Amino acid sequence: MAMSLDGKLVVAISSRALFDFEEENEVFEQGDDRAYMKLQLERLDIPAKPGVAFSLVKKLLAFNTVRDDSPDAAMSQPVEVVILSRNDPVSGMRVFRSAQHYGLPIQRGSFTRGQSPWRYLKPLHANLFLSTHLSDVRAALEAGVPAAQVYPQSVHAGDAYPNEVRIAFDGDAVLFSDEAERVYQSQGLSAFQKHETDKAQQPLLAGPFKPLLAALQRLQQSGTPRMRIRTALVTARSAPAHERAIRTLMNWNIEVDEAMFLGGLDKGEFLREFEPDFFFDDQTGHVNSASKHVPSGHVASGVSNS
Repeated sequence: MAMSLDGKLVVAISSRALFDFEEENEVFEQGDDRAYMKLQLERLDIPAKPGVAFSLVKKLLAFNTVRDDSPDAAMSQPVEVVILSRNDPVSGMRVFRSAQHYGLPIQRGSFTRGQSPWRYLKPLHANLFLSTHLSDVRAALEAGVPAAQVYPQSVHAGDAYPNEVRIAFDGDAVLFSDEAERVYQSQGLSAFQKHETDKAQQPLLAGPFKPLLAALQRLQQSGTPRMRIRTALVTARSAPAHERAIRTLMNWNIEVDEAMFLGGLDKGEFLREFEPDFFFDDQTGHVNSASKHVPSGHVASGVSNS
């Protein structure tokens, strides 16, 4: 009987998002993939340093509490992490060895030697794709998969919350559609506030990351006493536009633990205090600011990324 990932939270991640391969990537970017392959092979027994999304992956995998050979393994292994990488298969050996070194039970991966691997997201039924390649992220989003471009220069997650997966999301064009953001960009703040006040009772349409938030809630509800998930909505909205955002989440029957309505204040310092394992935003300015404090990724969707 074939294995199945149905019902699992599936995270697909590139090797550079999981591990720090920036030095090796400089060789790859020079266009000599043979030299890159040789370098990775020479360093096969040297574990790569953790990358920007390492903490997120490690904590999510901690929800898997029972050995794979146990009778109820399917139910007790709710998280699957798969490597989707532009690396060549030889370099992929170092990725798997590095994962083994850190005790990350990652068993599956696709290595495409310079070609975009996003097309394998569909058979994986992926709930999230993290990559450093913007074109791959755009293609994944167009295919309906929550995806973000990881900023390799981001500050790495802290260790203050070892038993909590902490994830922060922007609202418009991330959790929600970009309907309201289009009004703001075309007509200004006053029109935006009026639009959202008038439609406070009307839920926003779903944005690209609503399915991930829903999957995280399911994981939390069926989780383990050792690990929990804490989520935050971090948005430039302010009162009175806050109400529509909250009512939309209520309509979806999805809860977040914290909501920050910052009214245009810089998000970076607030995120520094929340200490997420990852933050998702559609605007590069917010991602650049956040990346100075926390692991951050760019969701290339909505009107700001047209």
